[in-house]
Order: sequence, then C-alpha cells, then structure tokens
Amino acid sequence: MTAEPRPRKPRQRSTSRQGNAPQPADPTRDVAFDILCGVVENRRMLENSLTRSATAHNAPPRDRAAAHRLAATTLRHMGTLRALLEPFLRKEPPEPVRVALMMGCAQLLFLETPPHAAVGTTVSLLRRRKLAPFTGLANAVLRKVADQGATLLEGLDQNRLDIPAWLWTAWNQLGRGVPRAIARGISHEAPLDLTLRPGATAPEGGVVLPNGSIRMPAGTRVAELPGYEEGAFWVQDAAATLPARLLNAQPGEKVTDLCAAPGGKTAQLAAAGATVTAVEQNPNRLTRLRENMERLAYPVEIVQADATSWVPDTLQDAILLDAPCSATGTARRHPDVLWVKRPRDLNTLTAGQDQMLKAAMGMVKPGGRLIYAVCSLQEEEGPARARAAQAMGWQPAPFTLEELAVLPEALTPEGWLRTHPGMWADKGSMDGFFAARFIRPKD
Repeated sequence: MTAEPRPRKPRQRSTSRQGNAPQPADPTRDVAFDILCGVVENRRMLENSLTRSATAHNAPPRDRAAAHRLAATTLRHMGTLRALLEPFLRKEPPEPVRVALMMGCAQLLFLETPPHAAVGTTVSLLRRRKLAPFTGLANAVLRKVADQGATLLEGLDQNRLDIPAWLWTAWNQLGRGVPRAIARGISHEAPLDLTLRPGATAPEGGVVLPNGSIRMPAGTRVAELPGYEEGAFWVQDAAATLPARLLNAQPGEKVTDLCAAPGGKTAQLAAAGATVTAVEQNPNRLTRLRENMERLAYPVEIVQADATSWVPDTLQDAILLDAPCSATGTARRHPDVLWVKRPRDLNTLTAGQDQMLKAAMGMVKPGGRLIYAVCSLQEEEGPARARAAQAMGWQPAPFTLEELAVLPEALTPEGWLRTHPGMWADKGSMDGFFAARFIRPKD
C-alpha cells in the first residue's frame, strides 16, 4: 500500500517581508517619532508632543524618558543628520521617512545603539506607521551609515550644521567665535542643576558650582533623589539663579515675581526672607507653580493674572520680570527651540515684553527696582528691550563686577548680564540669559 502524501502547508512569507504583518509595540520609538514629526512638520514644542504621545501609546515612565532622550538627541544633531543622509538618498523621501532615518542614524552615531537594533527598530517603526514601501530604503541606508557614518561625520562641520542659519547669524552679535562656542555647549545632554534650600544637605554625587548650585550628572531623576519630597532643593539651571540673586531681595521686602512658573526664582526670593507674590497666567504652569511651592513649603501668595494688567494692593519694593520669550538660551535642555522658533516670532514676543515693562512701572514704588530677564540669546529680546525700558522712563542701575564675581565674563560693558551655553564649558555649560536692572525714578 502506498502511503498518502501529506498535505502541504501553505508557504508563509517571512514576517520581515510582510508590510502588513503586525509589528511588536515599541513605545520608546513611537513616542520619539511623534515628537520629531511634531517639531519638523508642525513646529510643535517637544514637551507638548511628549505628553500627548506618551498618553496615546500608554508609555510607562521608563519608555517616556527614553523617548525624550532619543528625540532630543536627534534634534540636537538634526542639521548634521540631514547632511549625512544626503549622499544616500537619490530623491527626497517624505518627511516622516526622513524623520525615521534620522532617528536610526542618531541611535547609531550618538547613542551607541547596536546596528542590528537601530536598523531593525527603524524598519519596524516604518511598518507600524504604514510606511512599509520605504523599509528597503531604511535597511540599505542605515547599514551604510553603520559602516561609514563615523568617517563621514569627521568631514562635516557639525557645530555649524546643527544651528539654523538665522540663529548663527544673530549670535554673531554676541562676539567672535561665540556661535561656535554655543553650538559646542548645546551638543551634549545637559546636566541637572539644583538650588539648595538654606541649611539643606546636597545629594551625593553632585558638584558645587561657583554660584552655589549643585550640578548632578545628566539623566539624574530628580524625584528619586533623597530630600526631594521634603523640599530640600529645586531644579534650576545655574544661569537661571542669577537674575533673582542680582535683585538682592531683603528680609521683609515686598517683592513680586511676574510670569513666575515653574517657581525657581520665586523660591529664591522667598528663601531670602522677602514677602513674595507670584503672578502666573497660564493654568497648567500655575498648577506646577503651586505644587512646587507646596513641596518647598514657602509662604508665597500665588495669583493667577495677566502680568500686563495685574495691579498689586500695595506698591512693591522690587519686581522680578522673567518675561516670556523665544527661549533660545535653553537649547541645551530644549533643542526643539532651534527648529520651532522663527525670526517672525520675535515681533509678537517683543511687543509683549514691552507691555510688561510698562505695566511693571505701576507695580513698584518710586525708588523701587526692577530686574528684567529673558532666557533668550536674541538681541531683540535683550539689549533692545533694555534700551526700550530706558525710553519708557526706567532708570538704568548697572550690575557691578563685584556682584558678578562668580561669573565676571557675563558682565557686558553696559552693565547687563549675558550668559550663553559656551560659558563654563569645562563644567558642563549653562543656559543663555539676559538681565538688566532698573530703578523707578522718584517723583
């Protein structure tokens, strides 16, 4: 008897070749992809996209943090990544495909991801996003980058490529060589700076900076540090401590912090013993301000109001105005600002800054002082606004070298404060800030 032949099973294609096959979930790369597409295609800030996408993909904290790091690394080197990919692309791919390729290259070249993982996860990402026709391209290009990328990087002027042309040109006004120094300062992940509550003990593993800030390694999770819940410290870049320090609030003085969230400067003023009113209009930022003051247990009066129209019950001894701005000085921690902001944005921002400067004149008593500050590197938001303040009647009160002994290079010839990410390069750099001090003339 002849045995019956066994029925042949239908031949299955390899999952790697099936564009429609279900792909395993990868919240880290899905969230990072959403963030980058939001920045590149819609000029949406990183943090806004992160919250929305992490919720949509149900990403746990670890994946959320990893997605943030991947997206921020890609943005930090985006000009370089675009230039590096150019020789491998015979025609322009759709922007989402380019974003996926840049993510893969960032993993290979800057995050030390093994080539098989960087290539495989990028191919899977394209399939999940209904971009399967481009998986062959991604596979081929990323394998070439894995082989040749390090050599190709050596031939690129990364510092110049990673700064948009309009910003590079604008930063030339800060001095010869400053744009390149800034580019170097924002090319790496920023460390975490803490301001200690008076009498508190610094967490282990930190370095004390000349201004007294405690600098922790990049990637430190602040909420996990001993003393955080007890309000022993708060997060604040070293440069951001200087405006409140220069206001020199005295015990018992009535001081208002305008546009106060998230509250680092408010906490500094309260720690100095001043009677502090913190004004913030944005509801979400107001919530964060309240949470920080509750954790720190500082008796601050918090007011939700527009800083251009709010009027205090009594005239204040001093005002700290850290005005909303382009935030280009924070690109170390927020590299998305490099690619989201545009020159035309400055017109709206400077108009608002002038309104606040005018309003502040009615909040402070004659002889009282004002610190105007912005975390911006732009001429229009710094020196130009200081000159506008003088035209409004504010009397300049220049900073002295003695007051800026911790950072003398930040003192300008006009007596203003100007920091940028090229400063303290050997210590991990700092954010960019401009600040100027004024007095309301006595009647």
